[in-house]
Amino acid sequence: MRSPSTRPDTAYHSRTDSELHNSRTTTEVQAHSSITWVPPTGVLGGIVAEAYERVDRLRSDRGLIAALERDAANAQLPPAFRAALRQPMVSVIAEVKRRSPSKGSINPSLSAAAQAAAYASGGAAAVSVLTEPVHFGGSLDDLRQARATVAVPLLRKDFHVDELQLLEARAAGASAALLIARALPPDTLRRLVASALSMDLEPLVEVRSTIELERAVAAGARVIGVNNRDLETLDIDPEVGDTIVRIIPAECIAIAESGLRGVADVERAASAGADAVLVGSSVSASADPTAAVKGLTGVPRSGRGR
Repeated sequence: MRSPSTRPDTAYHSRTDSELHNSRTTTEVQAHSSITWVPPTGVLGGIVAEAYERVDRLRSDRGLIAALERDAANAQLPPAFRAALRQPMVSVIAEVKRRSPSKGSINPSLSAAAQAAAYASGGAAAVSVLTEPVHFGGSLDDLRQARATVAVPLLRKDFHVDELQLLEARAAGASAALLIARALPPDTLRRLVASALSMDLEPLVEVRSTIELERAVAAGARVIGVNNRDLETLDIDPEVGDTIVRIIPAECIAIAESGLRGVADVERAASAGADAVLVGSSVSASADPTAAVKGLTGVPRSGRGR
């Protein structure tokens, strides 16, 4: 497996998150050019390295790339992800997830189509489909099957490091694609945000620090997720979401991610100013996913920037 350190060519860290927070108001999010980036380590570093290897294999298959370009050009405009999340109540994004590095096996035999249909019936504003094959047990076929089954927007949840993966997402019917700020050099993040938007894909940029939030905003992100889980260590800290969601610019959609199981968690996210929550393991493992999603809906948004 290629080491992720061979990909980016810049380096990370200089000022702490608390120093950055104290250096500006919560509504003034600015990029700090003095802060540099290093490749991710731990679990995230390994998965990102594997993503680069998959891209290398895809790039060598010109016939497949031509087919993806043709499918993307012929695909209907997908339902708008960002608009679906701007509702009076906190929107629920329910995730199709068979397994994960943190949980292990969750629901290995689930059908992506049936699961997506159940989520939509329960009131999910959008469905997230994990397509990473090795650690999450997903595939692009899952995304295609979900797109053929439900009318709600679909998020392709994967470790996107290259425009070819965004092309895959668009060709398979996604409305949005995940970009993890920690996984991408700032220049690459900016490039992929612009590329996604040019393909009518909404980039959901995931952060978990003020530094990463500033980079997401500088890159042009309009939808920002805050992951309570550190993807390098897999440790989870709900305080991360409470802190970072509050300072996401009001014009952006703010999504709370990871560790949310019940309506009390949604209410906590709402109190921090989240517009939406992304819930995966609990609804994927549920014997009644429709009821599981319905139980998370109906929580009023509180808004931010007051």
